[in-house]
Amino acid sequence: MRFFGTSGIRAVFNQDLINLAFRVGLAVGKNYKNIVVATDTRTSGDVMKHAALSGLLAAGAGCRDAGVAPTPTLAYTTRHFDAGVMITASHNPPEYNGIKLLNPDGSSFTTLQQEQIEAEISSDLPDPARWEKIQRSRLYEGAIRKHIDFIKTRFPNGLKLRVVVDAGGGAASEITPLMFQEIGAVVVPLNCIPDGFFTRGIEPTAENLKGLCEKVKETGADLGIAHDGDADRMMAVDDRGRFISGDKLLAIFARALGINDLVTTLDASMVIEEMGAKVRRTRIGDTAVSEELRNGGDFGGETSGSWIFPEISLCPDGIYAAARLAAIAGQQKVSELVDSLPSYPLLRGSAAGDGVDMSRLESRLLALEPLSVSHTDGIKLDFKEGWLLVRPSGTEPKIRITAEAKTEAGAAQIYNNCKQAIRESTVMEGKGD
Repeated sequence: MRFFGTSGIRAVFNQDLINLAFRVGLAVGKNYKNIVVATDTRTSGDVMKHAALSGLLAAGAGCRDAGVAPTPTLAYTTRHFDAGVMITASHNPPEYNGIKLLNPDGSSFTTLQQEQIEAEISSDLPDPARWEKIQRSRLYEGAIRKHIDFIKTRFPNGLKLRVVVDAGGGAASEITPLMFQEIGAVVVPLNCIPDGFFTRGIEPTAENLKGLCEKVKETGADLGIAHDGDADRMMAVDDRGRFISGDKLLAIFARALGINDLVTTLDASMVIEEMGAKVRRTRIGDTAVSEELRNGGDFGGETSGSWIFPEISLCPDGIYAAARLAAIAGQQKVSELVDSLPSYPLLRGSAAGDGVDMSRLESRLLALEPLSVSHTDGIKLDFKEGWLLVRPSGTEPKIRITAEAKTEAGAAQIYNNCKQAIRESTVMEGKGD
């Protein structure tokens, strides 16, 4: 049975999820003996953490509790352990929680590692370790301090600019404002008091960041930074108060940092191939990008806001990404960078996934006569003027749709053709064709 999605385990908090946390802890503790654990700010974080800790300890593992910390902070800390267990549902709403498992290099557990854990939690529970092998959990202090100290080494001359930081009440509420202050920036905090209910829609989308856009304009800031619940994501607002799309941010990082070897996902804009770097594309999800970066690469990015810098770890690090973007903003107005980048019309959306027959959907899409078809992740079709990616969501009962073309009319036609194909491929319960 599959428990892991594209970025860990996530579900609405309930008794089943608590039980699953214990079983995951038992399976992880059976195979990894020195573990560090942390949570984001969700109200159910302590419940989930202690359920996972109980499983880890029952398996005889040694555990350290890093408290409330961002996922990238735990990833940086995990270099001193066999594995990390992050209690988070990332950008999902506050009623969700989940688990992300991390390797010492900061990467998420690979597909093979996840399958091994799934096999164990799907089978009969193993006997706990003998009583004399059981250890106590202990606190791990200073995780945030050590993460900030590393980031500071990368900016010895400091950053002289004004930044609005919107943590959404999530795990970055302490670390990102403090990091910016210590490297010389003037910080305007927004939603930087930890809050398990979150103080805005926690996914850092344009719709949820209108307050950040207004605050940047109101304060004359050089940059606005936003995180999701566990700060593995970072999105931004330019000095004119405009939300910057993930595709633009990917291109900004690639150009400004002189990236030669870049890893990104199938749904990123085709503009990135025009930036001059070697581009390797993976299936959707930061786990896939991290896995590919293990084979080398300067930088990895996913347009949802996950930015991976191997120099710090193979985990998407929204805090470090914020500092890198601020350094770029210190050299040139971000609005000028955004306006100088080429772009093509790109549409992202979704449709209800319940009842969609994927084989029938593929047949409908092939009738559109694409030039080529890929099944790396879902179905990707290339056309003369653009491309289409259709894939089931890894975290929600939805079909994700991405369409890009060289003209707005072309992108709209590809996107609308896909929506129609999905409608024609949806089988109503109890009915056939």
